[in-house]
Amino acid sequence: MKLAISGKGGVGKTTIAAALIKSFAETSRVVYAIDADPDACLAAAIGIPEDRAWRIKPVVEMRDKIRQVSGEGAFYTLNPSIDEETIKEYSYQLGNIRFLRMGDVKKGGSECYCRENTFLSALIYALLLDRNDVVVMDMGAGIEHLSRGTARGVDMMLVVVEPSRNSINTARNVISMARDLGIKRVRIIGNKIRQAAEKDFIETSFPPGDVLGFVEFSEAIWENSIKPVPVTAEEGLLSGMREVREKILGEAGGAV
Repeated sequence: MKLAISGKGGVGKTTIAAALIKSFAETSRVVYAIDADPDACLAAAIGIPEDRAWRIKPVVEMRDKIRQVSGEGAFYTLNPSIDEETIKEYSYQLGNIRFLRMGDVKKGGSECYCRENTFLSALIYALLLDRNDVVVMDMGAGIEHLSRGTARGVDMMLVVVEPSRNSINTARNVISMARDLGIKRVRIIGNKIRQAAEKDFIETSFPPGDVLGFVEFSEAIWENSIKPVPVTAEEGLLSGMREVREKILGEAGGAV
């Protein structure tokens, strides 16, 4: 089962992604955690020490391999085949979590991420080795990743929203583009909820049944976000993600 986590910048996308990854890992499934955001911070959120996280070979540095499987010049193969040894070489194992990262932000004026996104898409297609394995991708903020088609082929997209019109509008754009890519299941997770009116605002902004759950605003998570070395998700958040996890399994658990 392949899941993509999307949403407007600042809504808590990575926090939700990390909690969901840890929740699935609790079920003894092999979970492939992919930080598809060039501004990578998922590793720390799931508990990988910072000094180790930055030693993981990122997709953007796989130049020779990317060119080998994607071809040279302006055109490149859209579906390069990736072997399991390549996946092992560019991942970090934390219990039954296998972490891969997209890489670093490119310098201004340098080439785009087209080849890297093609390679990342190939990794996603190559990852599922067993029916119970789960892939969770923490996507870049906004909708640009959808214009590149990086999330094509996922079984469900989860859009994290906060109670604001800008967040809701971004979510609607994500939903529209996701369906253009053939993603049939797109669901909402409401985050940073302080009062019942905010929950109602999110719930009434989308069709019935599309909102999988809500996460209350947490001072602990907010304080954690400004620490030099963030700690992993708190128990309250994990508890909420367990409920979301079961709903996901009910809808997309049979995906292969």
